[in-house]
Amino acid sequence: MTTFTAGPLLLGVRHHGPGSARAVRAALEAATPEVVLIEGPPEADALIPLAAEKDMRPPVALLAHVVDEPGRSAFWPLAEFSPEWVAIRWALEHGVPARFIDLPATHTLAWGNEEEERTAEGEQGQEGKGEKGEKEAGASDRSVDAGVRIDPLAVLAETAGHDDPERWWEDVVEHRGGAGMGADAFAPFTALEEAMGALREAYGVGGHDRDLVREAHMRLQMRAAQREFGDEVAVVCGAWHVPALRQKTTVAADRALLKGLPKAKADMTWVPWTHRRLSRVSGYGAGIDSPGWYGHLFAAPDRPVERWMTKVARLLRDEDRMVSSAHVIEAVRLADTLAAMRGRPLPGLTETTDAVRAVMCEGSDVPLGLVHDRLVVGDVLGEVPQSAPAVPLQRDLARAQKRLRLKPEPMERELELDLRGETDAGRSRLLHRLRLLGIAWGEPTASRGSTGTFRETWRLRWEPELSVRVAEAGVWGTTVLSAATGKAEADAVAAHALADVTALAERCLLAELPDALPVVMRVLADRAALDADVGHLAQALPALVRSLRYGDVRGTDTRALTDVAAGLAERIFVGLPPACAAIDAEAAEHMRRHVDAVHGAVGLLGEPGTAAPGGTRERWHSVLRVLAGRDTVPGVIRGRAVRLLLDDGELGQDEAARLMGLVLSPGTEPGDAAAWIEGFVGGGSGGGMLLVHDERLLGLVDAWLTGVPAEAFTDVLPLLRRTFSAYEAGVRRTLGELVRRGPGARGSAEAAASGIPGFAPDLDLGRADAVLPVLSLLLGLDEAYGDDFAGVVR
Repeated sequence: MTTFTAGPLLLGVRHHGPGSARAVRAALEAATPEVVLIEGPPEADALIPLAAEKDMRPPVALLAHVVDEPGRSAFWPLAEFSPEWVAIRWALEHGVPARFIDLPATHTLAWGNEEEERTAEGEQGQEGKGEKGEKEAGASDRSVDAGVRIDPLAVLAETAGHDDPERWWEDVVEHRGGAGMGADAFAPFTALEEAMGALREAYGVGGHDRDLVREAHMRLQMRAAQREFGDEVAVVCGAWHVPALRQKTTVAADRALLKGLPKAKADMTWVPWTHRRLSRVSGYGAGIDSPGWYGHLFAAPDRPVERWMTKVARLLRDEDRMVSSAHVIEAVRLADTLAAMRGRPLPGLTETTDAVRAVMCEGSDVPLGLVHDRLVVGDVLGEVPQSAPAVPLQRDLARAQKRLRLKPEPMERELELDLRGETDAGRSRLLHRLRLLGIAWGEPTASRGSTGTFRETWRLRWEPELSVRVAEAGVWGTTVLSAATGKAEADAVAAHALADVTALAERCLLAELPDALPVVMRVLADRAALDADVGHLAQALPALVRSLRYGDVRGTDTRALTDVAAGLAERIFVGLPPACAAIDAEAAEHMRRHVDAVHGAVGLLGEPGTAAPGGTRERWHSVLRVLAGRDTVPGVIRGRAVRLLLDDGELGQDEAARLMGLVLSPGTEPGDAAAWIEGFVGGGSGGGMLLVHDERLLGLVDAWLTGVPAEAFTDVLPLLRRTFSAYEAGVRRTLGELVRRGPGARGSAEAAASGIPGFAPDLDLGRADAVLPVLSLLLGLDEAYGDDFAGVVR
C-alpha cells in the first residue's frame, strides 16, 4: 500500500475531464487517504452523504443562493465523469470523510458586482457569470488574468507543438487508460503540477485577487485536516491551484487575505443538471464542448471507438436512415486510419466525426448535426433524491400555490377562471408562467361558457415528474417570476422564426412578465424589420394581434405591440399581391391559409380597445379586391378573396355571382375554375351552407361541372372531392337533393311536397314550437321569460 511521505497528496485535475476522473480514482485506490478534500463550497459538506443514495444520478449541481435575495445564486455542476464526483463517491464507498475546502458560498455570493463581472470575464467558468445575477462556480480552470490573459491548456499545447488545446489534452490525458499516464497512479498529477508551476512562475496571477483568497482558504482547510488526520490527506482541485497549495505560507498571512470579506446568508441544495448545460452553448458554460462524448469515454470499459460507432448507428437507424453493420465496421477503420495519419494515440472526437460524416452520413452535415446534438452533447438529465433540500424555485412555487389556494393534485380536474377577480388572475399568471418554463401542470382548454378574454379554462393534473421539471427550471431563477422572465428572454434571443417571437410575446402578456416583454419586443422589431418574407409576416401577425386583446382585462400596456402589429399589417398589405402571383398549387394553398390568418387578425385589429390605426380594414379590403381581380393570382386565392369580401358585406350577392360566372365560363381552364371554387366555398368556411341558401351559386357550380370536358374531369375531380368532402353529412345530403331536383326547386310548393327537409314556402310554426322546451332548458330562459319565451325565440 502506498503511503504519504511528503505531506498532502495534491491531485490537480481538469474539471469535467474523464481522464482526470479515472486518474483520481486510481490515485485514491493506491493511496487510501484518511480524508478527501475537494474544491467546492464548505456549506455543502452536509449534502455529501446524499451522493450515495440510489436516487442520486449525475449530472447534478450544488446550488447556493442568498436567503434574503433569491435572485443571487451560484451552481457547482458535477457529472459522472467529473473528478470531484469520483472523489466523493470513492470516499463514501470507503467510509472516508469528504469535505469541501473552497471559499465558502457565503462570501462568493456576497462579492461585489463589479469584481464578480471582472472575475467572470477572466476565468471563463471558474466563477462564470450567468443570467440575472446567477453564476456557475468552480466550473473550469481554463484561463487566468495576469495583465495578459492566457489559457493554460493553450500554452501547454503550443509548447508541445500542437495548435489545438482540446486535441492535445485528449491525447495526453483523456485517451490514457487506468492511471492516466503510465503505470504510476500519481504520474499524471506530478506532470501537471510541474507544468502549472512553470506557467504560474512565468505569468503569475496578476490581478486575480479572488484566486489568491480562494487558495488561502484552501491552505487553511488543508492545515486543519492535517492536524486531525495527519499527512494522509488527499486534495482534489483544479490543476491551476496546485502550485499555490504546495506553497509554504504562514497561517497569519492566509487569514489576513480572508479578513473583511463580505458575507451573505446562503442556503444550499442539490439540483438536477443536464449534459447540455455542461456545454458552452448552453449559456452556463462549464468548459467542455462535448459532454456526451466525455461521458462515453469515461463509461466505456474498453473499445470506446467501436462502442461509440454502435451508438451512432443506433441513433441513425431510429431516424429511419439505412445504416448497416458494414457501415459501423468501415467507420471504425476510417477513424483508426485518420488517427494514425494524424499521429494520435486513439481516434478522438474529430476523427470519429469525420468517419461518421463520410461513411454513415454520406458526406451530409444534416444527420451529422443530429449526432452532435443527441450524442456529442446529449440530453442526459440527472436526478436528485426527495430527501434533498428543496430548491428556491420549488419553495416559491409552494408559497404561490398556498396563497392562491391551488393545491397540486394527482387527479385531473378542470378549473374555470374569471380574470376580473384578483385570485383567478393570479392563478392564471402562475399557470402561464409555469407553462413557459416547461412545467405543464395546467393545460388550457376551450371555455364552454364564454369566448371573452376575461375567462379561461384549465385542465390541471400534477404528475410526479413535474417536481423534476421544477428543479430543472431552477437554472433560470429562484422565483417563478424571475425564472419565467429569464426563460422568456433566452427563448426570444434563440428563436429563429418571426412567428415564434410573436407567439412568445403573446405568452409573455398572458404570464404578465413586464421585464421580459421589452426584450421580446426588441427582438421582434429587429426580426420583423429584417424579414421580407410575406408568409413569415402573415404567420407572425395573428398571435401579435391576439395579444392586443389581453391588455384590457390584464391591465397590460400594449402600445408597443400595437405599433409593431400595425407595421406588420402594412408590410403584408404591400407585399401580399406580388407574393401571390405566379406560384404553384402547393404554394397557393399555403398562401390561402395566410390570407385567412391575416383576415382574422385584421378583424381583431378593428375591434374596440385595440388602438388600431384608422383605415386598417379598408386597406385590407382594397388588397382583397386586388387579389380577386388579378388573373396572375391562383384561383384558390382569388376565390377566397371574393368569399371574404362577401362575408364582410363589401361585395353583394349579385357581384359574387357575376364573378363566379366569369370564372366558370368555358374560357377558363377547368383546373383553375375548380381551384376558385375550392377557395370560395372550401376550407371549412361554411361554403356548403352558402350553396344551400343561394341557388344561383349552386346552379352556376352545377352547370359548370356538367360542362367540364371528359378529358379534364379526372383532373378537377380530386379538388372538388377535397372541397365537398369537408362539408358535414347533412349539408352534403341537402346539396345532393337540391342538385337532383334541379335549379329553382327550393322554396317551391313542389319542393315542399317532395319532402326536401328544411325547405317550404313559409315557416312551419308547429315544428318550431316543438323545440322550444329544449331551448328554454339549454339557455336557461324559461324562468326569465315565462310564457313569452316562444315570442322571444321567434
